[in-house]
Amino acid sequence: MKKKIICTIGPSSSNKKVLSSLKKYGVDIFRINLSHTSLHQLPGKINFLKKNKIKNICIDTEGAQVRTTKVKKGIFFKKNKRIKICIKDKFCNKNNIFLYPEFNLMSVKIDSKIFIGFDNLEIQVIKKNLKKNYLIGKVINDGLLESNKSVHFSCNIKLPPLTAKDIYAIKFSVKRGVKIFAMSFVNELKDLIQIRKLIGKSSFLISKIETDNAIKNLNMIIRKSNALLIDRGDLSRYVRIEKIPLAQRYICNIALSKKIPVYVATNLLESMVKNTQPTRAESNDIFTTLENGAAGLVLAAESAIGKYPVLSAKFLRDCINVFHLKKKISKLDFL
Repeated sequence: MKKKIICTIGPSSSNKKVLSSLKKYGVDIFRINLSHTSLHQLPGKINFLKKNKIKNICIDTEGAQVRTTKVKKGIFFKKNKRIKICIKDKFCNKNNIFLYPEFNLMSVKIDSKIFIGFDNLEIQVIKKNLKKNYLIGKVINDGLLESNKSVHFSCNIKLPPLTAKDIYAIKFSVKRGVKIFAMSFVNELKDLIQIRKLIGKSSFLISKIETDNAIKNLNMIIRKSNALLIDRGDLSRYVRIEKIPLAQRYICNIALSKKIPVYVATNLLESMVKNTQPTRAESNDIFTTLENGAAGLVLAAESAIGKYPVLSAKFLRDCINVFHLKKKISKLDFL
């Protein structure tokens, strides 16, 4: 089976020259991430790809996840700082963190912890204002707040599997002939039934495995999916980082037994966001991921906002070529 490369389209890859080079190095799927694409930007991105003869466009939903709104400039919150947290379509500032999408914020319990992004920012809820619908939190681990960062809660909250933005974007994309869709934060079978009604039976549906519920319901999710995508970043909110390799191998084994492809994302070539060369650990991780049975590798920040999207895609293709030669390697072939 051919190993696929999936690239996320962003500012770094939104020009004809880069796109042509990505195609040259065998990128198979071009992903539009709705978490970082406005509805105003979506038509332009789809039209740009189509004008450059890209057929395999993937729309990746926001899904059942809370995010921060935009920030004019990164804000560093120090330990013990008190912050107001509420749901509003406003820019975050040094005293207020605004969240998206709408959900029952008052269902968040006192003493619950709120984890923002992956830069250690952690807030503990110390008070609720039921009348005005906001929380007061105290920073217990300092960290940086930036735009559109994922937000996780230590308590359970209820979120719809698709946001209003997702539903609009899916309907628009279907009309424009898009046939590949990735559903973020799949938790159970009924989530997939909902999106399948929107995309139709003939569309290719990728279920993203990034929660503990997705792992628990893996067999049912596989039944309604054309492929899986392991997002190791968000999954690490539910599975300790040292156990992520075990989770990856488990998911790959189950998927292989059901003959369904698995793609793997997050930190594959994180160093190449800024550097021309990957680390040895990244090279080894990619090879191990392919040995686990991964059918595809996903570039996110590397191709969306990184300095070297083409070099990143080329390195993945080189890794895949080496992997396919592994059975023929003698002890001198790697010198």
